[in-house]
Amino acid sequence: MITEKSNTTLTFEDFKTEVLNDYRIAVTSRECSLLGRKEVLTGKAKFGIFGDGKEVPQLAMAKAFKNGDFRSGYYRDQTFMMAIGELTSKQFFAGLYGHTDLEHDPMSAGRQMGGHFVTHSLNEDGSWKDLTKQKNSSSDISPTAGQMPRLLGLAQASKIYRNVNGITIKDKFSVDGNEVAWGTIGNASTSEGLFFETINAAGVLQVPMVMSVWDDEYGISVHAKHQTTKENISEILKGYQRDEDSKGYEIFRVKGWDYAELVSTYERAGAIAREEHIPVLIHVNELTQPQGHSTSGSHERYKNAERLAWEKDFDCIRQMRLWMIAINIASPEELAELDFELKKEVLEAKKDAWNDFINPIIEDQKNLLDLLEQIAEASINHKDRIRKYISELSAIKAPLKKEILVYARKILRFIEVPNSKVLLSNWITNFIGETQGKFSSNLHSESAQNVFSVEKVLPEYAENAKPDLDGRMILRDNFDVLFSKYPETLIFGEDVGNIGDVNQGLEGMQEKYGELRVADVGIREATIIGQGIGMALRGLRPIAEIQYLDYLLYAIQIMSDDLATLQYRTVGKQKAPLIIRTRGHRLEGIWHSGSPMGMIINAIRGIHVLVPRDMTQAAGFYNTLLECDEPALVIECLNGYRLKEKTPLNFGEFKTPIGVVETLKEGADITLVSYGSTLRLVQQAAEELLVLGIDCEVIDIQSLLPFDVNKDIVKSVAKTNRLLVIDEDVPGGASAYILQQILEEQDAYKYLDSKPQTLAAKAHRPAYGTDGDYFSKPSAEDIFEKIYSMMNEVNPSKFPSLY
Repeated sequence: MITEKSNTTLTFEDFKTEVLNDYRIAVTSRECSLLGRKEVLTGKAKFGIFGDGKEVPQLAMAKAFKNGDFRSGYYRDQTFMMAIGELTSKQFFAGLYGHTDLEHDPMSAGRQMGGHFVTHSLNEDGSWKDLTKQKNSSSDISPTAGQMPRLLGLAQASKIYRNVNGITIKDKFSVDGNEVAWGTIGNASTSEGLFFETINAAGVLQVPMVMSVWDDEYGISVHAKHQTTKENISEILKGYQRDEDSKGYEIFRVKGWDYAELVSTYERAGAIAREEHIPVLIHVNELTQPQGHSTSGSHERYKNAERLAWEKDFDCIRQMRLWMIAINIASPEELAELDFELKKEVLEAKKDAWNDFINPIIEDQKNLLDLLEQIAEASINHKDRIRKYISELSAIKAPLKKEILVYARKILRFIEVPNSKVLLSNWITNFIGETQGKFSSNLHSESAQNVFSVEKVLPEYAENAKPDLDGRMILRDNFDVLFSKYPETLIFGEDVGNIGDVNQGLEGMQEKYGELRVADVGIREATIIGQGIGMALRGLRPIAEIQYLDYLLYAIQIMSDDLATLQYRTVGKQKAPLIIRTRGHRLEGIWHSGSPMGMIINAIRGIHVLVPRDMTQAAGFYNTLLECDEPALVIECLNGYRLKEKTPLNFGEFKTPIGVVETLKEGADITLVSYGSTLRLVQQAAEELLVLGIDCEVIDIQSLLPFDVNKDIVKSVAKTNRLLVIDEDVPGGASAYILQQILEEQDAYKYLDSKPQTLAAKAHRPAYGTDGDYFSKPSAEDIFEKIYSMMNEVNPSKFPSLY
């Protein structure tokens, strides 16, 4: 394990000890890779992707990595994690087997493939640890270059902590902004847009980021000549090199097998980033990948004999061994003896990890078999069938939990003796109850700061208050209070700063709170989200603004794969309570008027989706979220910024509850469910229908995720016996989800006297102009006539057909 040193002067014996320790880690890691591949090929593990060939540069990176620093990396960084003391051989194999206990697999408790690493930022109660006193790794994800956007935010947090005064929570997260964010990526993945977007943004922001590119010339089977212009990422990025006249990057190129030069390079890179807040790119080339990309194939299929021979000669561990012998660190015999010892240690670790994984499952298998023997003995008509299943189950020497449960559930179908059926059904229920949580917990925060911990606080108004402020001014004045109340809160996005956002909801905020807290950024939605994720991982409370809802598509992959899964894939050991602010619905034209809510809510489970109908409600959501530790997307109504609203007296204090619906109008004939901008049309239609004797109940969903946690909509349907969901997403989009929640989760079908229906937009995007909106999305007349036709079916004499 690398430890902090105050004395940098080493004797030769100290130097020798340190190099030998590094060698031990490298060989241990390599043995884990080699044995790991065998475990997959023999069927004990399902899939393997390993860090062989990258061991030596990762040792060098670990030496420069200090307490408080963060890694955002590539799924081959096992040697680095071993070097900083956050991964043992036994834990490596526990992850490979998918052990569902964090004590055994602290990386994800079996939720991610091996090779995906994390350190724990949170205590058991969900509170923050002191991140300045530990070495930190943000939780890896598999999508190539997906680690890049959050890396930007991890680095920017240091800049914020160094330059923004008054952040009271700072002590657990930063020491004067001296922390570096270290990124790693494979050379082929530098072809991804997320890589270039992040590299550009880090150069603009000038943040302390060190980006390592592990270059072994291939992306799976595809050579660099098909991946990168000039086959050289540092060559094509050399225009980013800083000089006397312009800011930029410091760029280094170093051979991946040269231990001494790697250590020197990483020390220089770390010092530059840490002291000067300059981004650094380290292109580590001439690396190898001895076992190929993964256990799904062999690199002999696509590398020629010359390349394979070169890789054998320039394997980084072999070259390190030769160097150690040349400078008298150790003799060949001593290293051979050490290699043999390390192989034995890794083999024992593998065996221990396998036994820890399989023995509890075998115990479950034994308990079930004992129970099934009793059941078979008592069986009347199906004894032979049950005994056949017992024989098949007992023959499985290394069972999965799934296999045990499958047999139990199959046998349950053939039990005719009531007592036996009760025994087995109870066993199944208990087994599922004990096991399901190991795979399904922590999608959302389970701490005392989750969104349900905040009590509703109503806006307070002066007596006889009348609408007197534009909606955007409600937001502005509320943000003003929040920025003052929470010095760790900051907001950034396109046009957010100087002009106070495109709808003036942040007017004057940059001038008052500074360019770091209210910041303009470039047109780069994915890394706007990434900035927010990284800063939230380090204790700040960022609000990332995506200018329009349609633009969220540029960022949806990062939201879906990274932010939405963070609590889940770390089993609650990391959190990033990022607030994403955007605006949408009913603007004009194909590219500015989409409401792809069905896509969004199905892509980002793990993030709350809030759909306020006006700006007071939106402000209340921001007030609520800043008291919680969960991420959320807030979609403001684009056509509501200039509408007048009453002025609250308690800005920053009133709170809109999350997951709670609001009844805007009570009625007896039909329940209308909607949200956002469409609600105003629903309310208009409801008033017009009342003239004809149709009394509608109008319910504002307020939040799509979570949805109506108190199940209030079904109470309305029980009264009206009819249901219409109105939505401006495409048919079968969010309206289908809403209907499923009401009918299945709330069992509202029991109370319906008419077919439940939806009214959505057309399947195409809205055409340009007011007419385009009218003929593309539900209008007040569409809503009126839809409801009227439903009532015509109920009472055609009272409500004769309109057409």
